[in-house]
Amino acid sequence: MSYLSHLTLRLAAGAGRLPKELKSRHARFLAAAQAADGGFPGRRGASDAYYTNFALRALALASLPDESIAKRTAEFLRGQLDLPLTSVDFMSLVSSAVLLELTAGIDLFGQAGRDRQATVGQQLGRFRGEDGGYVKTEKSHSSSTYHTFLAAACQELVGLPIDEPARMVDVIRQRQRDDGGFVELAPLKHSGTNPTAAAVGVLRLFGAMDESSSSSVVRFLAGMQNVEGGLRANSRIPVADLLSTFTGMVALTDLGCPEAIDLAAARRYVEALELADGGFRGGIWDDAADVEYTFYGLGSLALLESVEG
Repeated sequence: MSYLSHLTLRLAAGAGRLPKELKSRHARFLAAAQAADGGFPGRRGASDAYYTNFALRALALASLPDESIAKRTAEFLRGQLDLPLTSVDFMSLVSSAVLLELTAGIDLFGQAGRDRQATVGQQLGRFRGEDGGYVKTEKSHSSSTYHTFLAAACQELVGLPIDEPARMVDVIRQRQRDDGGFVELAPLKHSGTNPTAAAVGVLRLFGAMDESSSSSVVRFLAGMQNVEGGLRANSRIPVADLLSTFTGMVALTDLGCPEAIDLAAARRYVEALELADGGFRGGIWDDAADVEYTFYGLGSLALLESVEG
């Protein structure tokens, strides 16, 4: 089973234990966020594949998207296949296509007359860096820890063999710093929660996470929890955020050490970011909800249910 499929099932199991009324209000919030074109936007601008993927993933936790939502979303995403997408938008589209096939029986690539594996291989090949990792854009000079994780997970998800996995692992290992965390780009000195979670994903995907690195990561992530109960993006940022809280908990769970942080405090933090009418804010500093943070909120609660249950 692929890394992303395993994570999806883990979250789905936890979400199954969440209160029905909680899931219902977030499902309503998400359904109302769908635009006329069938896609989902962020807080501003038009619909795109990135936010559409988060909306679908959140809906899968709140309640499977109904037939109308699924069909309209698929129509939007089929149109996106003909556009020159960024790497993250394309990988978001692939994730959405797999989710739509699993939850609604819609073969997005097949309906568009595309071979899924061939299309994924061709598109991701544009973003393979000289060092063996994956870059954010074709003009980037340094591979990105996050985009390397996305590319590896995306290829595994569709059953596409990954070329030169040893080089990819080597790139990621070189990103670990003395504090135990990982950086997003090679020149950076200060580790971050999100690149650390991405690095853990890559190393676990290839069975390359050793005990020493694992212990160092656990200590680093535990140190990112602050008095709010959530996790910070890095040691230089005083406030927590929902994205870092979710990714940090995913990484700790992957490493078998979710209890390295105060789980009860993390739950209080996540619950405090839920809006009464549905949706989640990004942190105490935020005053609005969107589909991306709603996924992180539901995902965090689902993950907490799975490790506390």
